[in-house]
Amino acid sequence: MVIVGLGNPGPRYAFTRHNVGFLFLDYLEAKRWRTEKLFEWNKTRIANHDVLLVKPTTYMNLSGIAMPSVMSFFGVNVDDIIIVYDDVSLKLGKIRIRKKGSNGGHNGMKSIIEVLGTEEVKRIRVGIGEKPKGVSLVDFVLSEFTDTEFEILQKVFKLIKEALGVIITEGIEKAMSIYNSLEVRP
Repeated sequence: MVIVGLGNPGPRYAFTRHNVGFLFLDYLEAKRWRTEKLFEWNKTRIANHDVLLVKPTTYMNLSGIAMPSVMSFFGVNVDDIIIVYDDVSLKLGKIRIRKKGSNGGHNGMKSIIEVLGTEEVKRIRVGIGEKPKGVSLVDFVLSEFTDTEFEILQKVFKLIKEALGVIITEGIEKAMSIYNSLEVRP
């Protein structure tokens, strides 16, 4: 299994809401990322299985550009990949696991779907909360989490890791039935 976390490279974006995918991968394995032309990668174990972790370095809106290189490098196909990314339509503390679907207005997923030519891409959407009134979407997703929000996010990351264990051992439908209705609270 290859878990692709979406985000923007560089310290300016490191702790922003849009970088939830990268933050989750760092939660799993923060040491020694290896660098390829269009992505960084690492590996870890979840539910006693080896799992590859990938951060596209193409910036969020061009995430799809890295996917053919990722698939070729690791010898995998789209069925072996799960994308983890931020979602402003979900409350902070909630996740949504899906087997397929549209891009939902998310430019990183839009790029991936366009490049791969299919909406049949497994994903875990991570709630970052609804943008406040009077704040642009760009400003909101590029803002950093508060300390309290980051504490919630750490609990969400633990939940996602558990969900991935269920996906690996019992299948994505089982994980969807358990985790799509849960909410992490402070």
